[in-house]
Amino acid sequence: MQKFAINKFFIVAILPLLLQSCFVAKNYTRPDVQIDSLYRTENLPTDSINLATVSYKDLFTDSYLKTYIQKGLDNNLDIRIALQNITAAEAYVKQGKAGYLPTLSGSASATRTARNSENGQFGSFFTQPFNQYETSGTLSWEADIWGKIRSTKRASDASYLQSVAAHQAVKTDLIAQIATTYYQLLALDKQIVVTEETIENRKKSLETIMALKEAGQANQVGVDQTAAQLYSAQSQLLDLRNSVYQTENTLSILLGEQPQSFERNTLDNQTLSNEMQVGVPALLLRNRPDIMQAEYGIVNNFELTNVARSNFYPSITLSAQAGFQSLELDNWIDSKSIFANLIGGLTQPIFNGRKIRTTYEVAKAQQEQAILNFKKALLTAGKEVSEALNDYTVSKEKETYVSKQVVALKRAESNSEELLNSGYLTYLDLLTARENSLNAELNLINNKFNQLSATVELYRSLGGGWQ
Repeated sequence: MQKFAINKFFIVAILPLLLQSCFVAKNYTRPDVQIDSLYRTENLPTDSINLATVSYKDLFTDSYLKTYIQKGLDNNLDIRIALQNITAAEAYVKQGKAGYLPTLSGSASATRTARNSENGQFGSFFTQPFNQYETSGTLSWEADIWGKIRSTKRASDASYLQSVAAHQAVKTDLIAQIATTYYQLLALDKQIVVTEETIENRKKSLETIMALKEAGQANQVGVDQTAAQLYSAQSQLLDLRNSVYQTENTLSILLGEQPQSFERNTLDNQTLSNEMQVGVPALLLRNRPDIMQAEYGIVNNFELTNVARSNFYPSITLSAQAGFQSLELDNWIDSKSIFANLIGGLTQPIFNGRKIRTTYEVAKAQQEQAILNFKKALLTAGKEVSEALNDYTVSKEKETYVSKQVVALKRAESNSEELLNSGYLTYLDLLTARENSLNAELNLINNKFNQLSATVELYRSLGGGWQ
């Protein structure tokens, strides 16, 4: 009866701990965040159509650009670094899966021990040594009562998915950088063509004004102003060619290659095969890699907090050891030398210099940091999508006005030449008209580039490219 009472008391004492174990390792739930107004626009679709779900092979129609993007995905150094991070994370996932398995270790030892003689005299100290030989294996297993091993495994899984999302984010950024750099090259090529045509026209104008001066119909001021405009265009051409050189070097780095020149199409032939469909804001949560990466960071820190919380509770382990033990080498491996034992252990931390509580408090703080980073990533994504949409809309509307401006200024340039020949305008008015016409043509090219780059930026900001 006394033994039964002791067992009953033990069960009653440990029952609250067993019930509490159900509440130690909590389950993750996504933080409550406001995503309905991320895009700062009222013109949003109600379906799930999203530019981010389109492959870059379908979005871009330029064969040169698609070739360079694929080459960058294969060779870019940032991509290769991200892949190595995935490999490292995979190793931790395998380690987390093995957490449920018992550990097995083996050992072998030979010990020679000296002891004092029976009479205890100092002179005969260490006169009766003996040897001991042992070979054993130890099997140990910890019961996952508080969910510690489960949480550790989930944390490693989240860390792996975080590294995968980071790799996807690098792919998305890389595609956008390659496309934008390529379009920048095409815009520079077009500006070079316009500038070269302008230089040829100004050379002819300089020859004309010099002939008029010799005929007494113009003065040196007109010659100098015409020559100055020619020199300005020639200087501008050198700047444009230098920009091409530097941009090609930038593209070389993105492709993981040595600096070189690249074959390419023309700016006028660039079209994009899809409309600007952004999808509903909630799609950012599963399309944009950096947001997924931030959420996996929350999961990782949440599970690590579970692990830190479980350290407050006792751990239960079962250990089994078996092997051979003998005082004589000849009888070391023998049926008479076999030994075995089974040990059940319960370890409860009591005083450990506040290490467990400190670890738990740090884990809670890091979990809160991860939540804040997730919210920040959402706000940043909304800002980038909004700005890309607005940039595209503005550049699309400007295209009509800038095109009309180019036509008007070219007509003004032509009329100015006629009025100058008739004596109704000064040569300074013609020079001004020519300069304005050139700037308007260059602005039209820049506006075309802005449209393309805004589309690429929207594609990136929605998380396109990694699918």
